[in-house]
Formats: sequence, C-alpha cells, structure tokens
Amino acid sequence: MERGEFISKFGIGVIAVCAGCGIASCSSGSKNNNPVPAQPVPPAAGSGNVFSADLNSELLNIGDSKILKNVILVRLAAGNTSTSFTAVQVICTHQGATIGYNANQGIFICPSHGSEFSQAGQVVQGPATAPLQKYNVTVTNNVLTVSA
Repeated sequence: MERGEFISKFGIGVIAVCAGCGIASCSSGSKNNNPVPAQPVPPAAGSGNVFSADLNSELLNIGDSKILKNVILVRLAAGNTSTSFTAVQVICTHQGATIGYNANQGIFICPSHGSEFSQAGQVVQGPATAPLQKYNVTVTNNVLTVSA
C-alpha cells in the first residue's frame, strides 16, 4: 500500500470514528450522564385552590384563556357559570410540551407531536395515551376559582 493511499484510508477511518462519537454524545438521558430536565408538574388533585380570575376583567370572550401554575383555563361559552369554562393541565402527557387551545376546533393541541385532547382533557388523538388532569371550576360573584 502506498503512503498516500494509507493516509487517505486512515483519515477516512478517523473521520468515521469521530462522527460516530459525536452522534453518540448527542443522545439524551442518562446514557451520557447528562440529566434529563425535570418536567413541570401541574398541581396535584386535592391540593386546593390553584388560582382565581376576575370575570369582570378577564376571560371576557369565548376562546379566551389564562395559563397559571401549569394549568390552562379556557372560556368555552357565554355566561359566568362554571360550565362556561374548563381547566386542565397545560403540560402534554406525551413529552411535556405546553399545549394550547384551538377555539375553532374546540380542542387542546400539543404543538410538538400533534396530540389532541377534548375540553375535558381526554385524549382524542395520540401519540399521547394519558389524559390531561382536569381541574374544578367554580364561579361566585364573578370570581372564578380553579381548584384541584
């Protein structure tokens, strides 16, 4: 084997090995001792009041939403009754992305992988398999309270 041919083949081999090491170092999780970031946790069931909203100044229109403490609250209908609203965890159960509410379709959608959830938090379309946690909504004197 000629010197130039050896150097060429050796160089290609070194590049292949380095590329493989680079790809392996980009993998996630504890395989390379990089911790996976902790996902936000929504308030646990039974933990009491999560937050309140003043219906005189907030959530005035159908489709309006408010996100606070990893919960999304959405006005579904006119009127200041508890059935005019829904509140679910804002964190997708598939991989932890923040979901949004699509008022035209009347569903929650995860922008990362397309999971869809009903207004009650049930899975309509995966890849998510677990429902969103649903929260209680009460309205007293135009003050809405979300509780777990």
